[in-house]
Amino acid sequence: MYSPKFTITNKILKNIGIIEACREVIDKAPLLPYYEKKFQDDALLRTVHYGTHIEGNELDLDQAEKIIMGDNVVARPRDIQEVINYRKVLIFIEDMESGSRGEEPKSQSKIDENFVRKLHELTVRKILPSEQCGEYRKTQVVVKNSYTGKISFRPPLSVAIPFQIKDLVAFINSTKESDIHPVLKSGIVHYELVRIHPFLDGNGRVARSLSTLILFLEGYDIRKFFSLEEYFDKEAEKYYDALQSVEKNDGDLTKWLEYFTQGLAIELSKIKDKVERISIDGKLREKLGGKPIMLSDRQLKIIEYIQETGYLQNKAFESLFPMISEDTILNELKGLLKAGIIRKQGKTKAAKYILKQ
Repeated sequence: MYSPKFTITNKILKNIGIIEACREVIDKAPLLPYYEKKFQDDALLRTVHYGTHIEGNELDLDQAEKIIMGDNVVARPRDIQEVINYRKVLIFIEDMESGSRGEEPKSQSKIDENFVRKLHELTVRKILPSEQCGEYRKTQVVVKNSYTGKISFRPPLSVAIPFQIKDLVAFINSTKESDIHPVLKSGIVHYELVRIHPFLDGNGRVARSLSTLILFLEGYDIRKFFSLEEYFDKEAEKYYDALQSVEKNDGDLTKWLEYFTQGLAIELSKIKDKVERISIDGKLREKLGGKPIMLSDRQLKIIEYIQETGYLQNKAFESLFPMISEDTILNELKGLLKAGIIRKQGKTKAAKYILKQ
């Protein structure tokens, strides 16, 4: 069975510590359903967009969102299909994770070879010929950095793929590996599938989705608020360098796992900060006697602005909300005044809106 080689360094320990602290805050934050869905939708969009963009998809974030929402977008058919497919992949892994917790019928009982093939089939449907979807490659290939065009590494021969995938699947399902931290296990699986490179195309997306599923199944879904894809794509050179570091260090995954855990630590830290900023469900609900509240995106932005600057005046409306009329913003403020969240100081246009103590 596959046995990964790595060392638990101080960097990895520090990153895991941050991840655990953020997970605790995020999992226990008493968010309203509105915010729960907002965070999940944002994570889904970023996962789909950046997870395809890193491999050369030319769509921007807004276009990807429109496609996910079912709107028409004028773009390369392949780019559109990649976004549609990756959205379906995420639904597929969410379905398996929900089924594993007994919430609904399982579409798949465990991660096996057929599951990996199915991930690939969904990833490249209508992109590769049907006979190549979910099928291992039969030829030797080289993996190139999509940004520089340089050869990153040479995957194993095609004849070795079935055996190495079997080893990887055995590693995933082995109880002997239960002492490996779930985040490290996720990173290991990510790298190993990229290294094996079992398919002609779509290996990166399959690796990242499988890695995400490992986190979900191991109790690290963290309310599905996170997306590692943005971290990978923002500095793609570092992503490729980290992957290549394993081969350069004779198969040692330590550098890669330092990079991988740092990404999740950064991502969860951002989410934790957002959760704490809008912990209206704690502080403001307490002020309102436990009464539930529902804020719009603009009202949330207003509260964040006042928290940062101390107050909001009419003259700041244009910079805070470009292209939005003053009447619309005043209506948002009226809602916050009525809810008792803010109060107004003064009566002229120079009046200040501050948080109610």
